[in-house]
Amino acid sequence: EGKAMEETIVLKSSEGKEFKVERSVACRSETIKNMLEDMEGISELSLPTVKANALEKVIKYCEKHKADPVSTEPDLRSDNIGEWDKELMEVPMGDLFEMILAANYLDVKGMLELGCKTVANLVKGKTPDEIKQTFRMTEEDKIRFGLQNVKHDK
Repeated sequence: EGKAMEETIVLKSSEGKEFKVERSVACRSETIKNMLEDMEGISELSLPTVKANALEKVIKYCEKHKADPVSTEPDLRSDNIGEWDKELMEVPMGDLFEMILAANYLDVKGMLELGCKTVANLVKGKTPDEIKQTFRMTEEDKIRFGLQNVKHDK
């Protein structure tokens, strides 16, 4: 009658924030899937390079897309992003890049693709000066991404 509870694991962000996630959802990340296969029986994974806000978004993405087939061919069109995915990516620029880095590290191909398409759409049809304005980062962002020595033209 009742569906058996699916096994969950705890993912821990770089700040130590814990997220309880269904194993099947977590395994949408090739990196996590490989870690779990290599270390049988563990129920908690530390992800020291992934910030909590980005991890939360990756988990939401994986939950939403857990039934999707895992794509092997990249979809290079940037004009076919679904409404839910678009909204997930509507975040400040620094957070967007944090999410792209997390999706890359965690090897969540669909989300990495989505992040790159989002960036492509931000620059489409803009002049170089408009693009510079779009990506103008705060000092905090520059420090966060190790870019504090990169100078912007005026």
